[in-house]
Amino acid sequence: MSGTVIPGTPIAVDFWSVRRAGGARLFFLSHMHSDHTVGLSSTWNRPLYCSPLTARLLHRRLQVPTCWIRPLEVGQSHVLGEEVTVTLLDSNHCPGSVMFLFEGAFGTILYTGDFRYTSAMQSEPALRGRHIDRLYLDNTHCHPHRPLPSRQCAMHQAARIIRTHPRHQVVIGVYSLGKETLLVDLAVEFSTWVVVSPWRLEQMRLLELPDVFTAEEGAGWIRAVDVTEIRWDTLVSWNTLHPTIAILPTGRPVKVTHPNIHPIPYSDHSSFSELCEFVKWLKPCAVIPIVRGSTCQTYFQKYLSSAPQALPDFRIPKPVQEPVQQQRKGREPMCLLKRVAWRSGPRGVVFESPERHPEKSEEFTGVKVLQQNCCESACCSEEGCTSHMGKEKGKEEPSVEQPAVARAADAVSQTPVSREHFPNGFAEQYLLTPLNVLKQNSSQKFDELVEGFFRRGEAS
Repeated sequence: MSGTVIPGTPIAVDFWSVRRAGGARLFFLSHMHSDHTVGLSSTWNRPLYCSPLTARLLHRRLQVPTCWIRPLEVGQSHVLGEEVTVTLLDSNHCPGSVMFLFEGAFGTILYTGDFRYTSAMQSEPALRGRHIDRLYLDNTHCHPHRPLPSRQCAMHQAARIIRTHPRHQVVIGVYSLGKETLLVDLAVEFSTWVVVSPWRLEQMRLLELPDVFTAEEGAGWIRAVDVTEIRWDTLVSWNTLHPTIAILPTGRPVKVTHPNIHPIPYSDHSSFSELCEFVKWLKPCAVIPIVRGSTCQTYFQKYLSSAPQALPDFRIPKPVQEPVQQQRKGREPMCLLKRVAWRSGPRGVVFESPERHPEKSEEFTGVKVLQQNCCESACCSEEGCTSHMGKEKGKEEPSVEQPAVARAADAVSQTPVSREHFPNGFAEQYLLTPLNVLKQNSSQKFDELVEGFFRRGEAS
């Protein structure tokens, strides 16, 4: 699944498991390819932001209720609540596909989704001269030994193959969405209709593409079929009726099972050289690959900006900051724990990746003692505080645990909090951030957190 919950933000892109999305409250869909819609169905019941074209496809194909679909115009900035501004940019991947430029207290983040870079993107006003803290990059073809021609060159390669088979019918294998530009270019090049299924014809009209498609069999000698139909047995069957060649446009290596199958390197993802050009021009502070399991960051290290990166918002609110700094030397674990207690309130965001910690959404329940007694400190915001809730609801039956809770609150100012009350994943939130970025922003804070994290590990 190609989806991400962006740490330090309330944002999830192409990620549709609400249970694993932690504190994400804003959900975005980059495009309608099936690997980006896993978990998205007619039962979806939260606002979902996407491009207007994707919005039409989304309701038609997945029956997502229109009351939850919030189309945003491409090229314009949109303010969502009081915390996030987003600008949608054409990603040059498939109809309706977009990149997301997010801005907020967390800094500036560009999420490319699936995209095919072109030099024309450098003239995009929203990107020119922009400081990018984090670049989430489509690294599908991030390999120096996997070159790809431009889509125009690949189209001409397909045209040459067709011309060398003048008496053959042509079958082109495509996915349910994508490669429409190739079909239109070949139809114009050879002045013929492209025959498609009635379902695909309806979609072509929904996409408002040029009128070169028809569902009438025999009206044209180029046909578009699902990519799964390009195989040995279907080629044998087609050639018994009429000489037929198949063209398979893809940027990935494929195994050819029939001599009449012709792969061409036509891809809707950026080539390695295009990725390098894009990152070199954009100069982000950090590159994060969207496709997991890749170490492509090493290829872009020399292009990164040396400017300090805006970190995910792990900071405590200003009213609490001064008291915590005053207590830092003697009771540092307590300071960090207060941060967690504040973040565990209703306004909080769980910053850890749901991919790595699927059960962490309830992790902060281990700090009940501090939540119940933090009214005396500056970290109390009343909303969600159990001490205030108790006062508002009136007298309740005393529990057996209450004396222990009171004693724990008194002891907190004298002794460090035991490790069993400290959420282990809190230090990992800092450790998962690139080391050079953390050191640029606060080397002292970084060293203290790391040393404290391992010191507690040894003590256990």
